Amino acid sequence: MIIGLTGQTGAGKSEVCKLLNNDKITVINCDLLARKITEKGSEALNELVLAFGKQILCKDKTLDRKKLASLAFKDKQSTQLLNKITHPHIINEIKKQIINANTEYTILDAPTLFESGADKLCDKTVAVIADENIRINRIIKRDNLSREDALLRLSAQKGQSFFVNNCDYIIKNDGDLSALKNEVQSLLKNLGVN
Repeated sequence: MIIGLTGQTGAGKSEVCKLLNNDKITVINCDLLARKITEKGSEALNELVLAFGKQILCKDKTLDRKKLASLAFKDKQSTQLLNKITHPHIINEIKKQIINANTEYTILDAPTLFESGADKLCDKTVAVIADENIRINRIIKRDNLSREDALLRLSAQKGQSFFVNNCDYIIKNDGDLSALKNEVQSLLKNLGVN
Protein backbone atom coordinates (compact mmCIF):
# COMPACT_ATOMS: atom_id res chain seq x y z
CA MET A 1 0.00 0.00 0.00
CA ILE A 2 1.34 3.43 -0.95
CA ILE A 3 0.28 6.24 1.37
CA GLY A 4 0.83 9.89 0.48
CA LEU A 5 1.61 12.11 3.46
CA THR A 6 1.28 15.83 2.87
CA GLY A 7 0.35 19.15 4.44
CA GLN A 8 1.62 22.68 4.76
CA THR A 9 5.13 23.51 5.85
CA GLY A 10 5.55 23.49 9.62
CA ALA A 11 2.60 21.15 10.20
CA GLY A 12 4.86 18.35 11.43
CA LYS A 13 5.14 15.85 8.58
CA SER A 14 8.72 15.01 9.57
CA GLU A 15 7.68 14.18 13.13
CA VAL A 16 4.86 11.97 11.82
CA CYS A 17 7.34 10.18 9.53
CA LYS A 18 9.67 9.51 12.48
CA LEU A 19 6.75 7.90 14.29
CA LEU A 20 5.75 5.87 11.22
CA ASN A 21 9.21 4.64 10.28
CA ASN A 22 9.47 0.98 11.28
CA ASP A 23 10.23 -2.44 9.80
CA LYS A 24 6.79 -2.63 8.13
CA ILE A 25 6.90 0.85 6.58
CA THR A 26 9.32 2.47 4.14
CA VAL A 27 9.32 6.28 4.24
CA ILE A 28 10.32 8.10 1.06
CA ASN A 29 11.26 11.71 1.84
CA CYS A 30 10.46 13.73 -1.28
CA ASP A 31 12.36 16.78 0.05
CA LEU A 32 15.52 14.64 0.08
CA LEU A 33 14.71 13.47 -3.45
CA ALA A 34 14.36 17.12 -4.47
CA ARG A 35 17.88 17.69 -3.15
CA LYS A 36 19.13 14.64 -5.01
CA ILE A 37 17.67 15.71 -8.36
CA THR A 38 19.23 19.18 -8.03
CA GLU A 39 22.77 18.02 -7.28
CA LYS A 40 25.67 19.69 -9.05
CA GLY A 41 25.64 18.92 -12.78
CA SER A 42 22.15 17.38 -12.76
CA GLU A 43 19.64 17.89 -15.54
CA ALA A 44 17.15 19.48 -13.14
CA LEU A 45 19.74 21.96 -11.85
CA ASN A 46 20.63 22.95 -15.41
CA GLU A 47 16.94 23.54 -16.16
CA LEU A 48 16.59 25.67 -12.99
CA VAL A 49 19.59 27.78 -13.99
CA LEU A 50 18.03 28.39 -17.41
CA ALA A 51 14.78 29.46 -15.74
CA PHE A 52 16.06 31.47 -12.76
CA GLY A 53 19.57 32.46 -13.81
CA LYS A 54 23.11 31.68 -12.66
CA GLN A 55 22.45 33.69 -9.50
CA ILE A 56 20.94 30.51 -7.97
CA LEU A 57 24.37 28.85 -8.02
CA CYS A 58 27.02 28.99 -5.33
CA LYS A 59 30.64 29.57 -6.34
CA ASP A 60 31.21 25.80 -6.47
CA LYS A 61 28.28 25.43 -8.95
CA THR A 62 25.98 23.78 -6.38
CA LEU A 63 22.45 25.06 -5.82
CA ASP A 64 22.02 28.02 -3.48
CA ARG A 65 18.71 26.87 -1.99
CA LYS A 66 18.01 30.11 -0.14
CA LYS A 67 18.53 32.16 -3.30
CA LEU A 68 16.32 29.83 -5.33
CA ALA A 69 13.62 29.98 -2.63
CA SER A 70 13.69 33.78 -2.58
CA LEU A 71 13.09 33.82 -6.35
CA ALA A 72 10.76 30.84 -6.63
CA PHE A 73 8.39 31.81 -3.82
CA LYS A 74 8.09 35.51 -4.66
CA ASP A 75 4.93 34.96 -6.73
CA LYS A 76 2.68 32.16 -7.98
CA GLN A 77 4.14 32.15 -11.50
CA SER A 78 7.67 31.62 -10.17
CA THR A 79 6.49 28.84 -7.85
CA GLN A 80 4.69 27.17 -10.76
CA LEU A 81 7.85 27.39 -12.86
CA LEU A 82 9.89 25.77 -10.08
CA ASN A 83 7.33 22.97 -9.78
CA LYS A 84 7.08 22.46 -13.54
CA ILE A 85 10.84 21.88 -13.66
CA THR A 86 11.36 19.79 -10.53
CA HIS A 87 8.21 17.66 -10.23
CA PRO A 88 8.80 15.34 -13.23
CA HIS A 89 12.32 14.58 -11.95
CA ILE A 90 11.02 13.95 -8.42
CA ILE A 91 8.23 11.64 -9.70
CA ASN A 92 10.82 9.55 -11.57
CA GLU A 93 12.88 9.22 -8.39
CA ILE A 94 9.76 8.32 -6.35
CA LYS A 95 8.93 5.52 -8.79
CA LYS A 96 12.46 4.12 -8.46
CA GLN A 97 12.24 4.24 -4.66
CA ILE A 98 8.83 2.51 -4.64
CA ILE A 99 10.18 -0.32 -6.77
CA ASN A 100 13.09 -0.78 -4.32
CA ALA A 101 10.95 -0.67 -1.15
CA ASN A 102 10.93 -4.01 0.68
CA THR A 103 7.94 -3.37 2.92
CA GLU A 104 4.19 -3.82 2.68
CA TYR A 105 3.60 -0.10 3.27
CA THR A 106 5.33 2.86 1.66
CA ILE A 107 4.85 6.43 2.87
CA LEU A 108 5.51 9.26 0.41
CA ASP A 109 6.43 12.26 2.57
CA ALA A 110 5.52 14.85 -0.07
CA PRO A 111 4.71 18.50 0.69
CA THR A 112 3.56 18.94 -2.92
CA LEU A 113 1.83 15.56 -3.24
CA PHE A 114 -1.10 16.88 -5.28
CA GLU A 115 0.75 19.62 -7.16
CA SER A 116 3.35 17.12 -8.41
CA GLY A 117 0.79 14.47 -9.38
CA ALA A 118 2.36 12.00 -6.92
CA ASP A 119 -1.08 11.49 -5.36
CA LYS A 120 -1.90 9.37 -8.42
CA LEU A 121 0.70 6.84 -7.20
CA CYS A 122 -1.04 6.53 -3.80
CA ASP A 123 -3.71 4.20 -2.48
CA LYS A 124 -4.53 6.57 0.40
CA THR A 125 -3.60 10.14 1.32
CA VAL A 126 -2.99 11.69 4.74
CA ALA A 127 -2.70 15.39 5.61
CA VAL A 128 -0.89 16.69 8.67
CA ILE A 129 -2.44 19.98 9.74
CA ALA A 130 -1.71 22.52 12.47
CA ASP A 131 -2.74 26.01 13.51
CA GLU A 132 -1.14 28.72 11.35
CA ASN A 133 0.64 30.49 14.22
CA ILE A 134 2.10 27.19 15.40
CA ARG A 135 3.33 26.46 11.85
CA ILE A 136 4.86 29.94 11.49
CA ASN A 137 6.77 29.55 14.75
CA ARG A 138 7.98 26.07 13.79
CA ILE A 139 9.22 27.30 10.39
CA ILE A 140 11.04 30.29 11.91
CA LYS A 141 12.77 28.03 14.44
CA ARG A 142 13.46 25.11 12.06
CA ASP A 143 14.75 27.09 9.07
CA ASN A 144 16.14 30.12 10.90
CA LEU A 145 13.88 32.44 8.87
CA SER A 146 12.37 35.82 9.49
CA ARG A 147 8.62 35.96 10.07
CA GLU A 148 8.29 37.63 6.66
CA ASP A 149 10.13 34.76 4.91
CA ALA A 150 8.06 32.19 6.79
CA LEU A 151 4.84 33.90 5.68
CA LEU A 152 6.15 33.99 2.10
CA ARG A 153 6.61 30.21 2.17
CA LEU A 154 3.12 29.71 3.61
CA SER A 155 1.56 31.92 0.96
CA ALA A 156 3.13 29.80 -1.79
CA GLN A 157 1.22 26.73 -0.59
CA LYS A 158 -2.38 25.61 -0.73
CA GLY A 159 -4.57 26.49 2.23
CA GLN A 160 -5.38 24.02 4.99
CA SER A 161 -8.94 23.50 3.69
CA PHE A 162 -7.50 22.06 0.46
CA PHE A 163 -5.76 19.30 2.41
CA VAL A 164 -8.76 18.63 4.65
CA ASN A 165 -11.04 18.33 1.61
CA ASN A 166 -8.72 16.22 -0.55
CA CYS A 167 -7.08 13.72 1.81
CA ASP A 168 -8.50 10.45 3.09
CA TYR A 169 -7.17 10.97 6.62
CA ILE A 170 -6.22 13.99 8.75
CA ILE A 171 -3.65 14.17 11.56
CA LYS A 172 -4.02 17.28 13.71
CA ASN A 173 -0.69 18.36 15.19
CA ASP A 174 -1.43 21.30 17.48
CA GLY A 175 -0.44 19.56 20.71
CA ASP A 176 2.57 17.84 22.21
CA LEU A 177 4.41 14.70 21.06
CA SER A 178 2.17 12.45 23.15
CA ALA A 179 -0.94 13.78 21.38
CA LEU A 180 0.77 13.31 18.00
CA LYS A 181 1.66 9.70 18.88
CA ASN A 182 -2.01 9.04 19.62
CA GLU A 183 -3.01 10.54 16.26
CA VAL A 184 -0.45 8.36 14.44
CA GLN A 185 -1.57 5.20 16.28
CA SER A 186 -5.15 5.96 15.27
CA LEU A 187 -4.04 6.39 11.64
CA LEU A 188 -2.16 3.08 11.65
CA LYS A 189 -5.23 1.32 13.04
CA ASN A 190 -7.45 2.87 10.33
CA LEU A 191 -4.98 1.80 7.64
CA GLY A 192 -4.83 -1.74 9.00
CA VAL A 193 -1.13 -1.56 9.92
CA ASN A 194 -0.56 -3.81 12.94
